Parts: sequence; C-alpha cells; structure tokens
Amino acid sequence: MCGIVGVLGNHEAAPLLVEALKRLEYRGYDSAGIATLNHGTLDRRRAVGKLVNLSDLLVHEPLAGKAGIGHTRWATHGAPNTTNAHPHRAGGVAVVHNGIIENYRDLRAELSAKGVEFATETDTETVVLLVEQAMQAGMNAVQAVDATLARLEGAFALVFLFEGQDDLLIAARKGSPLAIGHGDGEMFVGSDAIALSPLTDRITYLEEGDRAVVTRTTLDIVDANGTRANREVRQVHVDSARVDKGGYKHFMMKEIMQQPTVIGECVNAYLSEDGRDVVLPGAGVDFTRVERMTMVACGTAFYACLTAKYWFEQLARLPVEVDIASEFRYREPPVSPGTAALFVSQSGETADTLAALRYSTGKADRILSVVNVAESSIARESDLALPIHAGVEIGVASTKAFTCQLTVLLLMALKAAHARGHLSDDALADHLSALRGLPGHLNHALDLARDVDAAARKISEARDVLFLGRGAMYPLALEGALKLKEISYIHAEGYASGELKHGPIALIERDVPVIVMAPHDGLFDKTVSNMQEVIARGAQVVLMTDAAGAKRAGEDCMTLLTLPEVPALLAPILYAIPAQLLAYYAAVAKGTDVDQPRNLAKSVTVE
Repeated sequence: MCGIVGVLGNHEAAPLLVEALKRLEYRGYDSAGIATLNHGTLDRRRAVGKLVNLSDLLVHEPLAGKAGIGHTRWATHGAPNTTNAHPHRAGGVAVVHNGIIENYRDLRAELSAKGVEFATETDTETVVLLVEQAMQAGMNAVQAVDATLARLEGAFALVFLFEGQDDLLIAARKGSPLAIGHGDGEMFVGSDAIALSPLTDRITYLEEGDRAVVTRTTLDIVDANGTRANREVRQVHVDSARVDKGGYKHFMMKEIMQQPTVIGECVNAYLSEDGRDVVLPGAGVDFTRVERMTMVACGTAFYACLTAKYWFEQLARLPVEVDIASEFRYREPPVSPGTAALFVSQSGETADTLAALRYSTGKADRILSVVNVAESSIARESDLALPIHAGVEIGVASTKAFTCQLTVLLLMALKAAHARGHLSDDALADHLSALRGLPGHLNHALDLARDVDAAARKISEARDVLFLGRGAMYPLALEGALKLKEISYIHAEGYASGELKHGPIALIERDVPVIVMAPHDGLFDKTVSNMQEVIARGAQVVLMTDAAGAKRAGEDCMTLLTLPEVPALLAPILYAIPAQLLAYYAAVAKGTDVDQPRNLAKSVTVE
C-alpha cells in the first residue's frame, strides 16, 4: 500500500522524509520519491525499486529545503516506473496520493479536451493538473484544492506542496487514513503514526472527509461539510505506533473502512496496462494444463475458497475441491499430477495450511498461494505466491484480508476462464471493468453502518442466530456466522437456504434472528421462499438485498439493508461489508473485546 509523509521542519527535509518512508515499507511498494522546496523552488527525485535506490540518487543529486513531501508507491494505474512514481507535479504544484480516483478517466478526458497533456498513466496526475488549472484561473492554493476535492470520486489521501510557499501543506482524506504530527515549530503529515513516531508523539488523525491546511505553527481543519473542525491531539507512544487505530475505536472498524481502498489497489495491481487482462506475477499459471484444483485453508480463508469454487467451476469449467487444512493434512488424499494446489492464508504462517502445502509439494503439478505477507513461509515455499495487497491487518477477525482474498481468487478465476476458452476477450474486459467499479459500491455499503448498528443492537440480545444464502452467498452465510461468533460470542450458524427444511428449521422459534443474504439474481425467488418459511414461524429477518429485491420481498422483514446492484460475481465481496458491520456492532453492543476476542489469535502458527 502507498505510504505518505510530509514535513514542514526546521531542518533539512530530505533525510527526514526518507527515514519516515522507511517506516512505511511494510505497506509494500515498487517505487519511491520526494519533493522539497528550497527558497521557494520546487524540485523532486524519484526512483524505482527499494528506498535504497532513492537514497543513492539523493547522494548524487541532493535536494535541499526544509519543507517537502514523500511517497512509497504500489503501482495501481500505470506501470511501476520513474515516470509514474510520486510525487506528481504540474507547474508549481506537487502531490502525493494514496487511494484510487474512480472518475479519473472522465476528468482526464475533460482536461484533454482543453489541450492539457499528460506525462503519466496514473489517476493521480489528474488531481495535480486540476489544482494547477484552478490556480492558473486565479484561485489561491486552498481554493484550488477545495474546488478539486469537490470533483473527485473514490478513496484518497492527498498531500499538496506549492512552489513559493515554504510554510504550507494541504492534506485531505476520504477513505484512506492521514495523521498530522505536531512538533515544536514544526508540523508533519503521515499515512499513520508509524511514519511520524521518530519525529513526534503528538498526533491528530484526520477524519473522513477532512481537509487540513498545515503550517509550521497552525493546523486548520474543515470537515466534509466545510465546517471548521477541532480534532483531538493525541499522545502516541513510539512503541505503540505500529498498532495505532487511526482514530477509530477498534482496529476492526478501521480495517472494515479500508476495504474500498485496498480492494481497488488489489484489483489494479493485477490488471494489464489497458485494463483488459489479468496479469499474474512471475510466470503466472498455464491454466490449460490444469485438470483440477485443490484449495486448502482455515477459518475465514476457507470460506473464501468455498466462494472461489463457484467462480472457477462456473466460469472456467475447472473442477475444484476445497478442504480445511487440518483435515486435508491428516486424511492424506491422493493428489493427481494434473492438480494445481492452492493455499490461502492471511499471515502465510498458518501451521495446518503450511503442513498441507508441504504434503502436496512434489505431488501437485503446481503449488500456488494467496497470502498477505510476501516473505511468509507459505509464500516462499510456493511455486507462485499471489499477494492480496490488504496491508497490515491487526484485528483478529479478518475483514479486509477476506475481501482481498476473494478479489484475488476472482481475478484468478477470470484468468483461468479466459485461458481455457470459456471467456472471450471482450467478456473478460467487461468483468474487469465491473471489478474496477467495485470500490465505489463498497463505499455505498459502508454508508449503511447506521442501519446495521440498529439491527445489531437487537441481535446482540439473541442466543442463536441463523444466516441463510444460496449459491455463492452460501459460503458468505458461513462467514457471516463465523464473524458474529468470533467477536460477540453469540451462537450463530450459516446454512444453504435449500437445506432449511432438512433440519435447521427446527431451530426457528419466535424472535430468532435470521440473516438472509439474497441479491436479486437467478436464485432470489427460491431464497425468498425459504425466508417466508422462517417469517411464518416468528423469526425476525434481516434481509440483505438490492433495490429490486427490496421492492419484491422487503415488507415483512425486521430490517431491510438495501445494497447497490452489482453483477452476481461481485455480490459475495459486496455483501461481506454489512455482514462484518453486523458482527462488529453486535460485539460493541455486548461490550466484548472486538479486536482481541477470547481464546483467539491473529495467526495460528501452532496446531
């Protein structure tokens, strides 16, 4: 994930910027750069690869000045090269950016029609060009930034530096975190407290929609409504900086809210430059040689694999078996030579999953993994490791790692379908276009938080909760139940809706909450029929559906959560958001330890 720093200091900024960027290396990056102001003159240095390359460049081409911005970039829009590296510059304005500008193509077309030329392939360049154009039209820096922010759609953290203004940084956030550090006659900006901890232990977190004007002695923040906002200055100890909640009450909520950004970055990390193909790392996978796939994982990652089974079999016509790692390793199944074995783990160190991988090594034709930690054991021992780009996840109950796992698995399924001749070039491009638009839909799902909170307060009083879904929503029902169990300690079970009359309906009595996940797709009517059966027996139903589904079946429900309409392939990723929020708010209502639920650990590295 991209890392951002900014300095308005009393000492040379370049070494401070590089040191701060080093503390953000955990986010992952493929290029880095800084820009400084020296007596009002703006200049920048950028390099591809590790930070040592930028440091070497600065030895030979130093940058002077006590004000500056820096960035570590994970390539999303545009290849990882020096031209696309941040900071980006237009005229006398430089910017660093974390996130994705979803409407950048429209903005780019508008600027092109005015004769504006582009130097990069990035979405970020449109931002700095809009600000520069506004200033050319007579606006001051603050006015130009405000006018630009009003036109941006998507998730972003932005920091601007302006030529001739050595005592000014402008920062803004929507979806991506930003922190302001307070020094003695100095001010700093960073993606999180980790970057700023060597410089200050006094931090102000910008809240969603905030825009901040920063000088060495002042901090002026306005909120999303343009109203001046007073944000708390917090004392952050250096030792705790790596586990800072970023202004949220819990890590879990922080990580839920990060999903539009990380999923957008994950998608773009796997797309070709023209956005019409999926590009896997290294030599990739020859799916034409794969006769079947075996997917192995634990917990939430197992449910991601169950979801992916639907995608691989329906799209690519590729048979898939899914196993819990602890069962797979001990039943010692036969692994045929034409099998691709895929192992999914957030940490990459899950003991049972690692043991299953080692059992399969030498038997399967190809060992693949989907991981969040690129240097983990599972990644190192795989023929091909596919990173999910979720960033550090601290909450024990997986949220953004789950949806990023789903995203990577869907991209693999689309790649396999295309390679095996079951998806045309145009059909693949259409699916990828829809996937690029998913972060915007996720933002809309997050807007349901207040309604979910109200439903969760009622559910928090229940002893038992059922989750129902059909097709690819069945694994999500299992995951929703797991989330609720993990952090609220409420007994919850997920079932395929069609199995209701085969036993689970005996559990239904008056006021039992039943969570129904039912996008208006080809299985909708059958799911609603099952829903009516539990309503008739007094159940309190929370229906998660889209506008068409809400119109047809929302009348008798306790709570109706209306999500954006998306293609069926994307529904499991989208519907994960309200399921996560439901578990979170139920746990908060019960007063449990949301981030560190009893008896659970983030990474299970022992059997």
